[in-house]
Amino acid sequence: MRVAALLGASCFCGLMALCQQPTPDPPVQPGTLAKSNPVDTEDKRILGIVPNYRTSPSLTEYKPISVREKFVIATQDSFDRGTVILAAAFAGEGQLTNANRSFGQGAAGYGRYFGTSYADFVIGNYMTEAIYPAILHQDPRYFRRGSGSGWSRLGYAIGQTFWTHSDSGRMQFNYSEILGNSTAVAISNAYYQDNRDAASALTKLGTQIGVDLAANVLKEFSSDLNRKLFRRHHGDQSHTP
Repeated sequence: MRVAALLGASCFCGLMALCQQPTPDPPVQPGTLAKSNPVDTEDKRILGIVPNYRTSPSLTEYKPISVREKFVIATQDSFDRGTVILAAAFAGEGQLTNANRSFGQGAAGYGRYFGTSYADFVIGNYMTEAIYPAILHQDPRYFRRGSGSGWSRLGYAIGQTFWTHSDSGRMQFNYSEILGNSTAVAISNAYYQDNRDAASALTKLGTQIGVDLAANVLKEFSSDLNRKLFRRHHGDQSHTP
């Protein structure tokens, strides 16, 4: 249920961002860089909640990042207030559906749901953004396409979940995403006493990958959403007497 909601919300935001094309910027000559726009700078959070520390605006002049930088990204994503908010929301959904009966209800039960939900995020982040990328020499960043039709960009964002860049710049299967989340799910069996069967593990793996997929869609279209909101805000101000 949570994956369907995240995918639905992220896809809706992406398509809404392109329902009305923004006023095109002046053409840029080949071989030159467009002038920076304050609206296009990378916000630390998408919609004020989703952490956005590992998004790169483009693949122009690709440069790999060090192992230390990979761990910095994972740390920023893990201990951002947005991650805490998302963990709190997932904990509420888990308690409402009584997903783990051994956790119980009430404040104590919610605390258990929150602790395990937050652990899922932190372990998953370090596995997919730092540990496995360091071992496998893969780049954990999301490289925004930023051009083309809404549907092509949506497909690109989804594809980036399963294909990534190696530190050499070549495209390859995103082993870090799949192996990292699989390892996180295996570790989570230590604190999810009610759901330790294969079906539950596959469901949790699908949830982890689905969350990352939804985040990629939001990262692809976040700049468009910000541009629309920014221009609308200034448009409203200009009409204020």
